[in-house]
Amino acid sequence: MDHSGYQHLLIERQGAVLRVALNAPDKLNAIGFEMESELLRLFEDLRRDSATAVVVLTGAGRAFSAGGDLKNNLVVRQDPALIKQEFDLARRFVNTLLDVEQPVIARVHGDAIGLGATLALLCDLVVMADTARIGDPHVRVGLVAGDGGAVAWPLLVGYARAKQYLLGGDLLSGAEAERIGLVALCVPAAELDGTVDRWAGRWSSGARQAIARTKATLNIGLKAQAAMVLDAGLGYEIVSLCSDDHLEAVNAFVAGRKPVFGR
Repeated sequence: MDHSGYQHLLIERQGAVLRVALNAPDKLNAIGFEMESELLRLFEDLRRDSATAVVVLTGAGRAFSAGGDLKNNLVVRQDPALIKQEFDLARRFVNTLLDVEQPVIARVHGDAIGLGATLALLCDLVVMADTARIGDPHVRVGLVAGDGGAVAWPLLVGYARAKQYLLGGDLLSGAEAERIGLVALCVPAAELDGTVDRWAGRWSSGARQAIARTKATLNIGLKAQAAMVLDAGLGYEIVSLCSDDHLEAVNAFVAGRKPVFGR
């Protein structure tokens, strides 16, 4: 499978392991239309990639991903066609990721926030450095956590903790995320690559069909959850995208100040 031609992803093959890095380090790997579209293309390409047994997903630079690009939202909210495009892209993004047959390991060396957290949590194994943080602060920028947070969090940590963290928008340390079961592993930063490599090697040398079909079986529950809540969540998020609260949050972000929300 030819994985060349990507502009916003760095892709390197090491035997049966495909290493993919989000490549916008100057923006902390914020995910805009172009990067999201390339990730979707990659997920679809992987279905035809018999040479890849395991995917390792990470970010270039010091962050895994800071989430969605807030500045893009100023453009999106003024164009109904872009709003529909964003809805359709986000819906396909989640469902296509869940359909990837190969195990996907999220190597979280730095912060994974918002959509970045969703991307990591929908992978099959999340390995976090103890110096990294993870969380979904949509509500802190006047947005509904609808792009996948409501899919993954309740299944991983239960509804009580999902509400605690999604309604509060707080970031968790790697150790806390591991303690509550949000992620599988938190390791010292110096041990991150070794841990990821051991799991990638174990899965890539294992019985590929058995691993793939076991993953597919386990993902039935995730896909059912996505079918139940994703459209509503994305719809609510689009409504909040056009709200005065979110406009205030974006303006505050650009100005480098704290937002002041209305009632």
